[in-house]
Amino acid sequence: MKTETIEERKAQNLLKLRGYKLKKREEQKEIISLLVKAPKEKKNVLIWCILARVVGVAYTEKMEKAMKAAGAEKGIIVANTKYTFAAKKKAKKYGIELIPKRFPPFNIFKHGLVPIHEILSAEETKELLEKYRVKPYQLPQIRASDTAAIAIGAKPGDVLKITRDSVTAGKCVSYRYVIPG
Repeated sequence: MKTETIEERKAQNLLKLRGYKLKKREEQKEIISLLVKAPKEKKNVLIWCILARVVGVAYTEKMEKAMKAAGAEKGIIVANTKYTFAAKKKAKKYGIELIPKRFPPFNIFKHGLVPIHEILSAEETKELLEKYRVKPYQLPQIRASDTAAIAIGAKPGDVLKITRDSVTAGKCVSYRYVIPG
């Protein structure tokens, strides 16, 4: 029985947090490939767990071809290493999300100090902005590189609802606008 790698544990954590359904798993020499269904977006997502020391542009180009072959509209690369500048640039062009090395292999929302984060739908965002008579950029901000934002798949332009327990107020709800970063 093969032991699970740290990269695969991170990918399994992403599956749970984003609500993805596993369709197919394949193992290659240094890549564990997971084809999943994203129920919210109703599209296929290809996740690669790469066991290499450095992830360069060759991996992003190879993944783009694999995405087309698998019929996936989005790609995610999970690696426990750094990405080259060229790989980051190509990944952005191909619509591939790069999960950083510092992303944890466990569910961060199980920790007592990390509140619940949810992405608001376009309709909910519109209602919120009308209710408070603000523009999205006037809300407090959170970077797209924040671990909680990565975990739930937030992209720049999204609005997050953050619900935390409060001793005095019971439940405290705040909103954050996701910015690049």
